[in-house]
Amino acid sequence: MANEKLTVTSAAFDDGGMMQDRQGYNYENVSPQIAWLKTPAGTKSIALICDDPDAPGGDWVHWVIFNIPATAGGLPEGVPHGEMLPDGSIQGVNDFDLLGYDGPAPPSGVHRYIFKVFALDTILGLKPGASKAQLLKAMGGHVLAEGRIVGRFGKE
Repeated sequence: MANEKLTVTSAAFDDGGMMQDRQGYNYENVSPQIAWLKTPAGTKSIALICDDPDAPGGDWVHWVIFNIPATAGGLPEGVPHGEMLPDGSIQGVNDFDLLGYDGPAPPSGVHRYIFKVFALDTILGLKPGASKAQLLKAMGGHVLAEGRIVGRFGKE
């Protein structure tokens, strides 16, 4: 799908490390800071999807956000809920049926939360509230680079 790799980091957790309680749905429900490096030439926007592949019913979507400006090097901690951010980034719907980030709430054990970042060669025509499936379809053929970071959350 993509031919280049983005380096994705977070000040809140190491790749494969435990996320902070404050990022959990039943705690402060604060989105973690996410950063990316080395977007390729021609990048017009960034998209991010966070999901939990370990959810009992299958993949559970926690965050869909797209049309992040190409000049952005990341997202700050605590991105507010809502359709659009001041920089023009648009938030989609998660599996809690809300716009924006809603954090981990595994029913048992420790789950993985995969933050996938995509550098796109276009600005997407999707509206606020787009689903992960709609975003993936719209991104088809437009991904220049991608990367990911995995956070873990729950009780071991």
